Amino acid sequence: MPASTANPPRIAVLADSDTRWKWGALTASRIVPRSGSGVQADPALLDGFLLRGRATPTPRQLAEVGVDADSLREVTAVEFLRAMTRESYDVLVLALVGGGVQAVLHGLKRVWEGRADRPVVVTGYVGVVYEKLADGLLLRHGADLVLANSRQDAERFRAVYDGVGADSSSVTEVALPFLGGAPYAGEHDPYTVVFAAQPSVPESRKDRTYLLNRLVQHARLHPRREVLLKLRSKPGEHTTHIEELPYQKLVQRLDPPANFRLVYGNMGEVLDRTDLLVTISSTAALESLHRRVPTVVLSDLGVREALGNHHFVGSGCLASWDQLDAGHRPTPDEEWVARQGVAAGGTPSGGGSYATAFDAARERIAELLERPGGLPPLTPWYTPATAPGYLPGILARHHLGPDGSPLPGAPVSDKEPGPVRQIVRRAARGAYRHGVQRVAPVIRRMGEL
Repeated sequence: MPASTANPPRIAVLADSDTRWKWGALTASRIVPRSGSGVQADPALLDGFLLRGRATPTPRQLAEVGVDADSLREVTAVEFLRAMTRESYDVLVLALVGGGVQAVLHGLKRVWEGRADRPVVVTGYVGVVYEKLADGLLLRHGADLVLANSRQDAERFRAVYDGVGADSSSVTEVALPFLGGAPYAGEHDPYTVVFAAQPSVPESRKDRTYLLNRLVQHARLHPRREVLLKLRSKPGEHTTHIEELPYQKLVQRLDPPANFRLVYGNMGEVLDRTDLLVTISSTAALESLHRRVPTVVLSDLGVREALGNHHFVGSGCLASWDQLDAGHRPTPDEEWVARQGVAAGGTPSGGGSYATAFDAARERIAELLERPGGLPPLTPWYTPATAPGYLPGILARHHLGPDGSPLPGAPVSDKEPGPVRQIVRRAARGAYRHGVQRVAPVIRRMGEL
């Protein structure tokens, strides 16, 4: 269905967490092909699908993301595949963990057999790619576009695909879709320090308690400053990553000063009043750097792959709490920033601006939609022949067989669940989260005795 038709483009986004829904929906809005005049005549129609699982967003999390859809419903992978046989879309964005992308790609290949007028399938990453590079990329192979959020990522992605003999032409350089907002214009009153917490980094109680103590200590040392702990989720909610030791619980044991507060909400709105953004390795650092807000990536716990802060080597942003307490402010390296796709106005060496970051993706999608004879079948690199000991397990987690068809016992109804079924689902999800946040840590501590 060419984008130049009179009808507004139709886009579907399948996401498995609040952050991936945010990335998928915002990406969809940025990659919709424009008309010949360069202006999209009609708003795209966006249908959202939330993959049922431990991290399915709650209504509060969806509201915090602030992205509206024309329709939004919760589905299993099999239910989603059935919906794709009935509905007609121009673009499909898979905002899932790698295994989910691979399973859906094989399922779509099966349900779209013999169909040339299928949607353009797009996938990518929510933020910084600092672990499982090869694994995550190969699980995403098979989509028409694999989006890279920076020049650096695009180069790495192509190298991985070329290195295993997979087609790398799908790799398309873009940028993080949620960058933007007003550039930093100088200190606020009061001066505001924000620590952007992450659900799973660091993991241990010792390290998380250390970071919290240092944040509270900074508030005491600087009573005229407002010190905010920006949290991703409330206890009982899950995001992309599991949080076993929420800071909300750890802070209950402390007696923080009056200028220390916990905050939730949209990161962009918090950055509007931020004078110093501090984190271990959160994507919030890239949002902050894009707006030229002074940004620090902490080195207190080491610069380690396990923390993800190794990604910021060369950024000029690494510093410790001791340095921050003494008034140090890092100066970001402009070339490094540009390679991360967060240079709002280009760079002295000629880097492009954020305003044009999605042009290549839009043009490529338009070309695919207008391809004579429609689109070819999806061709993931992983097949039962190339990965017979790996792929079947990936597909089985989503109730799909090795050929992408539903396994016996897979959900058979696409109807909205009744009240009883909804209660059972909520109870099961609550039990899972209780096990992750309460029972599992206790068992691990017992095992360490």
